[in-house]
Amino acid sequence: MTVGADPVPVEDPAFFASDCDGALAGLRRECPVAWQESVGSWVVTGHEAIVEISRDPDRFCSRLGVLPNDRGRLVAASDSILYLDPPVHSTYRKLVSRAFTPRRVNGLEPRIRALAVGLLDAVDPGSPVDAVDALTAPLPLDVIAELLGVPRGDRGDFRIWSDAVMAAATELTDEVAALAFELFLYFDRHLDARTAEPADDLLTALVTAEVEGQQLTRQEQLGFCMTLLVAGNETTRSLLSGGLVALAEHPEQRAALAADPSLIPAAVEEMLRWVTPIMAMSRTATGDTTVGAQPVAGDDYLVMVYGAGNRDEAVFGESADRFDISRSPNPHLAFGFGEHFCIGASLARLEARVFFSELLARWPMYEIVGEPVRTPSTLLRAVTSLPVRFEPSTR
Repeated sequence: MTVGADPVPVEDPAFFASDCDGALAGLRRECPVAWQESVGSWVVTGHEAIVEISRDPDRFCSRLGVLPNDRGRLVAASDSILYLDPPVHSTYRKLVSRAFTPRRVNGLEPRIRALAVGLLDAVDPGSPVDAVDALTAPLPLDVIAELLGVPRGDRGDFRIWSDAVMAAATELTDEVAALAFELFLYFDRHLDARTAEPADDLLTALVTAEVEGQQLTRQEQLGFCMTLLVAGNETTRSLLSGGLVALAEHPEQRAALAADPSLIPAAVEEMLRWVTPIMAMSRTATGDTTVGAQPVAGDDYLVMVYGAGNRDEAVFGESADRFDISRSPNPHLAFGFGEHFCIGASLARLEARVFFSELLARWPMYEIVGEPVRTPSTLLRAVTSLPVRFEPSTR
């Protein structure tokens, strides 16, 4: 086996919360597919290698684990659609895909804009505010909660529960398990309610869905609920928070964006590349094979570090380590690749476009007034707290 000369601690929850890009770049340049004893798996940092693995589910399956910490713990297909392989995966994906078609998502723009405007209206721009609590957490949570059919009064609990489920991907403590169980019980009650009284929402779609003439089991329905809530909430929050930081750290890029809102779609793509909300996912080799020129044995686990692939000079050129809102083309990996490409990608893009267009139209010169707090995680690159003053004080 080839061992990376400079191993990176992707198993350490603090690593992705740190300034990890330099270490990942060093490993990618020296050995883009490197065996690391500390992880007990291959760490894949090259863009080409990540794409190769992602587009070939026959050689690299999801059913034995997709989270970096799944290796060695029991996973089940009913836990999440993420653990399904073709052809079953595509059958289950179709059950909810109609809620995320371009036409359906585009029709949500007025509602998303109204939610964003309401949140911005509530901000005191002259005083420091935690932008995560005030803006970037509630916006995507409100959007996915409305799609699911969650009453507004329950959404405070939903953030706590969603954060707990995301934390469980890194470490399953008793406290996190208890909160996750509360969320299961909540969804279980509401699925019962939709069975008795259908509505126009995703919960109803799940209780009425059939696969080959059979309704989904309750466990499968609950797995969908958890996946939709977390994927439609936590990742977009990270994109919005990370985008605020990126623009503040690159004021010339922010000024160009504020002056020309037509640049926002390309800027959102660059935020996705630069932030990479989901930093890593995994696959298992189904037999002896190769990735690039590297031999890989059957049953080996491969951790694909999307954040490293998104800074790969072989794909993004000499400017790979620079934030550039005009970058084109931009074949980033932030939404994954292949059959597991994020089903909510178009919704996340729309939320980000609306959010930044509304915010920069009001406060193009906002300033970060304290150190961003980042969440330790082996999966997510997230900002937990971001102190911002939206109307900077004059000096």
